[in-house]
Amino acid sequence: MNRSVRSSALPLIQSVDKALAVLHAFGGERRALNLAEIAATAGITKSSAQRFTNTLRQLGYLQRDVHARGWVLSPRVLTIGHAYLAGHTLIEAATSHLLQLNVATGESVSLSEPDDTSMVYVARFPGHQPFLIHMPIGRSLPMFCTAAGRAYLSRLPPEEVTEVLERSKLRPLTSTTVTDKARILDLVNEARELGYSRANQECYRGDLTIGAAVIGQHGRPVAAINISGPTSRWTMEALTQRWAPLLMQTARAASSGMADRIAARQSA
Repeated sequence: MNRSVRSSALPLIQSVDKALAVLHAFGGERRALNLAEIAATAGITKSSAQRFTNTLRQLGYLQRDVHARGWVLSPRVLTIGHAYLAGHTLIEAATSHLLQLNVATGESVSLSEPDDTSMVYVARFPGHQPFLIHMPIGRSLPMFCTAAGRAYLSRLPPEEVTEVLERSKLRPLTSTTVTDKARILDLVNEARELGYSRANQECYRGDLTIGAAVIGQHGRPVAAINISGPTSRWTMEALTQRWAPLLMQTARAASSGMADRIAARQSA
């Protein structure tokens, strides 16, 4: 979750904001943290960090790791994500199509949703052959340098695309990450024309990715589907030529399936 996404209409409850900041301090390489590290990452005092970690421990969301000598997230944290994923209309509508795409291509297929300036992966079917990149459910990656993000942006009005890029931190994740705003806009416009986007090793070395947007009820994008293939098996030209048509077909099927499920629920 991006803490910068806040409503100006209602007052912010500081204690809730700080508690979530403590939970979000963990991630990536930061599996076990001491109080000083929690305080620094969450932007709170050490005494506040102590109070919040103790409260979260009593609620079951944090626990002590005696071997790492620090605090770690507990498995209970996953129940929050499960509550979101369970019964999710889009995931229900897309799963069978994602699986078919995965079987047809033999490569990794993912579904991601927007979260401010990032895309969060909510479903994934791994490739059938070895691929060293691990993309767990819940992983968040920037829109500007991912095929999924560019596919999503390509279906937004141009002024909204510009606004998202202005708020994004255009920092390189690999040596091939495109960080020039004009070039990113060119790639988004290309995706708008072609119906699919591409990213050449921009988040992970050796990862070639193409993406297509899933469209919601009112013609706006709600998610994106992407195929990832390693440079050991594909070139970008070969990946797009072989699988872009089927990717776009899958995205259209997922869009249609979601609309059908929403209509069925509304009429029930």
